[in-house]
Amino acid sequence: MNDPRLNNLFKWGVENSDASRNDPTANTGSRTQLDPEALKQVLFPSSGSGQGPRSDPEWMTHYMDVVSNKDPTATEKAQALEHFEELIANLDNANSMTLAHWNALVEELKNEDRDVRLWAAWCCDTAVQNNVKTQERLLGVGAIPVLSKMATEDKDKDVRKKAIKALSSAVTNFQPSLDATVDNMPAEFRPSGKLDASDMDSVNTLIGKLRDSNK
Repeated sequence: MNDPRLNNLFKWGVENSDASRNDPTANTGSRTQLDPEALKQVLFPSSGSGQGPRSDPEWMTHYMDVVSNKDPTATEKAQALEHFEELIANLDNANSMTLAHWNALVEELKNEDRDVRLWAAWCCDTAVQNNVKTQERLLGVGAIPVLSKMATEDKDKDVRKKAIKALSSAVTNFQPSLDATVDNMPAEFRPSGKLDASDMDSVNTLIGKLRDSNK
């Protein structure tokens, strides 16, 4: 569940980071006051039952609660996604992602903020690498059309590159996502024949063309 005390500490950390202090456009008005109870929870984390340390799935849910909440800034969302990505680099954590986690990621792929889109795509890429189970989930939540559009139309080059990387991970050795990606490509990127997800030369007929267009 979303813990306001931890959100308070998260905001305090963002406002007092080197990036925020050195950003001339950052808000110089009233800053978040550090909550001692929140600090205690981070230093001595515990599960909701009060037994043992906070688990990775609980941290994953916390970070995605931050992302899904209406209050956090784009910077806070991006940092929460960055922490989430670090957790799902672990295969077991990636496999434990819930439908709510996946749906939140797809939603943030459409975010107006460049950094949020970048980290959402990065999370998709990390989650599906060499993992059929998560490749199926990415396809099932409708991420392929969104990533395909990002890879070809996003105004930011780094976001396009990360979307292409996510598509590459999503389609490698997984034919359904490769077929869906081809179907969602603009005509200039669509191959003339059917591609084989188990053949990297075949996959690169599409992915290589996307990468070349983004140089």
